[in-house]
This record gives sequence, C-alpha cells and structure tokens, in this order.
Amino acid sequence: MADALRAGRGLELRPLNLRDAKALFALVEANRPRLDRWLPWPATNLCLQDSRAYILRVRAQGRAGQAQSFGLWWKEQLVGIAGFVWIDAAHRSAAIGYWLAQEAEGHGLMTAAVKALLRHGFRALQLNRIEIRAGVRNHRSRAIPRRLGFRHEGTLRQAERLGDRFVDHAVYGLLTGEWRSR
Repeated sequence: MADALRAGRGLELRPLNLRDAKALFALVEANRPRLDRWLPWPATNLCLQDSRAYILRVRAQGRAGQAQSFGLWWKEQLVGIAGFVWIDAAHRSAAIGYWLAQEAEGHGLMTAAVKALLRHGFRALQLNRIEIRAGVRNHRSRAIPRRLGFRHEGTLRQAERLGDRFVDHAVYGLLTGEWRSR
C-alpha cells in the first residue's frame, strides 16, 4: 500500500480506509448528477455498503500492485478521488483516473493531485508510461493532461457506455523521459 502523498495547496492524497466510507458516500451523493454524466460507477454506488465495498476492493488492488486509489483531503475534508486505476508492472505503465467535488473545483487541486501521482508513478513505481483517458466532451478533465504536458495520442470511439449512450475517449500519454525533461 502506498503512503500518503503531499500535493501542495494544502492537499493530501491518502489511501482510503473503511472509516472514510461515510464521507465518500456523502460526497458521491452530493455530486451524483455531475459524476453520472462522465463516469459509469455512480450508478452502482447507491448506498453506504457500496462505498465500503469500493474501499475494500481498491485496498486489495493496492496490496496486489494492480492499482492505487487515494482520497483527496483538502481543508480537512474529502473532496475527491484520484489514483492509478490500473498498473501494469510488466510493461511499467499505468493509467490515472480522477474526480473532484464541484465545491473544490477552480483551486488547482486536481492538477496538483495529478502532479503528485506523476512523481509517485515515475519515481517510486518506476513507471515508463502513464496515461489519462477522458470523455471527449469532458473539457475540465481533458485540461489536466494538456496542462501537464501529456500528448494527445488519439481518440477511442464509443469507448465507454454511460447509461444509454456511448462516450468517445481522448487518450493522453506521458513518458518518463518527457516528464523528467520538464
């Protein structure tokens, strides 16, 4: 399991614990309409037990080296989630995923969080490639990899089903050499 990561701006990324389940569920509930627009999982996180199951699952994935998920804590409050949604140790690659509560937007928190994940991924995990995928029309999510020097590598057509529609994904990649040269 990863330790907490400091990201600046008073933001800390901490691995989730079961004691965080109530805060996580409340945050999902408060942001559900926004999250449903771009993510498939809110439809399956409908009660406190679902948040507990998510935390147990990501902790097990973390112990197995398959993924790492962090709660984003700002001003002593849980304001979002970010982490490596999958890690492929054999190929030294991973993908970052994230979401942020509406009230925490506009403070540079997610950019700071992703920067911390990049440092952790390229240094501690010794990754060679990190990618981010975002819905083509999700301009806020797409702005983060652009801001951090990722290359737009292409578009996956109808890559994800969200309710009754399919969403195209923009794929961004960053290599360790590119990150080091920044």
